[in-house]
Amino acid sequence: MPRSAQRIAALLGCVGVAVLAGRLPAHASGLEPYQMMRSLQVVQDRIADGDHAALPMQTKLLNIIDARLRNAPREAYSDARNLNALLAYASSGGNPSTIRDVFATLSLEGDMRAIADGLLSYALGDHARARAALGGVSPLDLPPAVGAPLGLVSGSLLMRDTPLRALQLFDETRLVAPGTLLEEAALRRTLDATAILGDAERFTRAARQYVTRFIHSPYASQFAESLVAGIVTMRDKIDLDEVAQIADRMSDEQARVIYLRIARQAAIDGHDGLLAFASEQAAKKPSDPQQAEPLDPRAVLYASAASVTKENVTEVLETLRSIDEKRLSASDKELLRAAKAIARSVIEPPVITVEAERAAEPAVLGDSGQITPATAATEAPATDNEASFVQSAREKLEAVDRLLEAKR
Repeated sequence: MPRSAQRIAALLGCVGVAVLAGRLPAHASGLEPYQMMRSLQVVQDRIADGDHAALPMQTKLLNIIDARLRNAPREAYSDARNLNALLAYASSGGNPSTIRDVFATLSLEGDMRAIADGLLSYALGDHARARAALGGVSPLDLPPAVGAPLGLVSGSLLMRDTPLRALQLFDETRLVAPGTLLEEAALRRTLDATAILGDAERFTRAARQYVTRFIHSPYASQFAESLVAGIVTMRDKIDLDEVAQIADRMSDEQARVIYLRIARQAAIDGHDGLLAFASEQAAKKPSDPQQAEPLDPRAVLYASAASVTKENVTEVLETLRSIDEKRLSASDKELLRAAKAIARSVIEPPVITVEAERAAEPAVLGDSGQITPATAATEAPATDNEASFVQSAREKLEAVDRLLEAKR
């Protein structure tokens, strides 16, 4: 048994041992639902600390808890701790059929009925109804065991329409559940909410907190997606020195991936300043400092795709041709081929055909990976003083983006 699993088993007692063994002892069925939910929370907190071995244990425990909640006698839910355990389970993406069947047998009134209805709607995918039922809920008004997960759900439901209220709910969730997987998730969602609000200061503060406390979480890849999207969205507001400081708290590999993702999106969107920053920072963090070519081919690709002009197109095309496609992902191979095609279309004069007058649609990427200069046929041949057929760098990047979209 791995050491991490041994530590968790020691904390969980018989339930942890049962999960590790793939079975549930007979006497464990007598555990109260709230006791089993506490075991789940221990596992989730280990996950938040970066213990990836706990992920399969979480899945098994959820299955055990689902059966326990479904089969528990209805009088068990007269104990507020068990009712809160049921609500916490519903807030954590539990089995919709179990949630529906158990709630249907309970006589709940007032706020508890509204919360139950909202969580059932959430589980069934009716987010509009869930929003209406849960929008006024505050984690601070409920026991932490149910208030924290409920705050996370409510904030997620409200983020698009009322991001400021969602941000408040995420803050309250973190306040009542510090150091837990719930706080980890709340911080990730805080990035999304602050990006919608355009609040660069709170965005970078939340990013620093996440990197300091949860960068080893198995959900850190989702954090990376939100971080990159927020930086690109708020490129004119965000302090890039702050971004560099955040990345410096990561491992070199993690930081390099973040910078390359930023560079790729900046190259496609034509944000030259952000592209230059991200490419430069990525070059400082090679995957292997000992290798002969420390520059990541993706960094070379993104910078080259964004820098195509009439003056340097031949040089850029040679650089693009030097990139080893085997080291690129499938989508980046498409970007490379599209960038090469566009660079070639600048160097090679347009071909006039008898169908030129009918070629009014934008350029497309053919099956061979070559660009078909549909509109080029109507343009006059270029001379040293004429660049009527040479697209600007911005237009080229937009063409690259269209080509990629056409291939998806």
